[in-house]
Amino acid sequence: MRSVCLESSADMAHRNIPIFIPHLGCPNQCVFCNQRSISGCSSFQRENVIQQIEQALSTIPDGTDTEIAFFGGSFTGIDRELMIWLLETAGRYVSNGRVSSIRLSTRPDYITPEILKILSGYPVKTVELGLQSMDDEVLKRTARGHTAKAARDACRAVVDAGFSLVGQMMIGLPASTPQKELATAKEICSLGASAARIYPTVVFYDTPLQKQMAEGAYQPLTVEQAMDRTADVLEVFLQNNVPCIRIGLCSSEDLVSPERVAAGPNHPALGELVWNRYYYKKMIKTLTDRGLLGREVILFVPERDLSKTIGQRRCNIEKLLRETDTRVYQIVGDKAQTGVLPIERQSAEKLLKRSKRTCI
Repeated sequence: MRSVCLESSADMAHRNIPIFIPHLGCPNQCVFCNQRSISGCSSFQRENVIQQIEQALSTIPDGTDTEIAFFGGSFTGIDRELMIWLLETAGRYVSNGRVSSIRLSTRPDYITPEILKILSGYPVKTVELGLQSMDDEVLKRTARGHTAKAARDACRAVVDAGFSLVGQMMIGLPASTPQKELATAKEICSLGASAARIYPTVVFYDTPLQKQMAEGAYQPLTVEQAMDRTADVLEVFLQNNVPCIRIGLCSSEDLVSPERVAAGPNHPALGELVWNRYYYKKMIKTLTDRGLLGREVILFVPERDLSKTIGQRRCNIEKLLRETDTRVYQIVGDKAQTGVLPIERQSAEKLLKRSKRTCI
């Protein structure tokens, strides 16, 4: 049975029932791609689809916003009869109220007026596009098989057809730079995306990218580099009110296994580490703006952001002291706080005497 993926949602728990269709519909192999490793399966069994959906539904609590999601390949490029059968099968679960909608992932060059017309006839809510980069040099070096213009056109067409657009992009691809990644994120936002996924590049065995790495033509990112570059991209999305629903590949034994991963930042808690780094950068900026670097401070933080601000095993607090000689005397969770607010210790203690806040 495939796993049920939990994703962030502002209103309620959201879960996808993923149906993986590895390599079905993909016209070529991108240098980074090994769908058997990425999805954890090497083939698609049509006869197992209904069983997978039923098993997943049996584990999902009532009141959960649930979608059937076709991932792992280019859904709109698969055999037309199979695509229609999958849409009709998923559509019946929407009709009887057991799931809310359908989502699917595909390539930008497999979005056409005909395809969008077909999708409009079913309860498809979300179309995820594997954009990876909006830079033509990066697309060429990764053998994507389409241009940045094709990606932009596909994004506009999906949004104009009334679907929610999710833009998927990658960090650390061949020929990519931090500047190109920031530009890609900004374009995804400007093209109307309602959400995004960020995937730092992992080198799988039996891929052209692994061969390039072995020949010295490609240098994979370290976990530290991936954290920094992904945190900067994450900031672009958040500044534009585009939620990031996934950072890094879904954790599973298939993905972290040494037999599958040759190199790169395939950390099981990469998403959490990136969020920690994002909040660390916010702290540094706020402390700098207020002239408090190197001082002893008390941090006032929104209660919901306490753990991310502190960081995994207090990594942000220790990093702050180690790198800037700024000592965090206390961290205060405040429901009314909208951002990180550092105040010099003596001034802050006066405020604390007059209020009731969660202190750490």
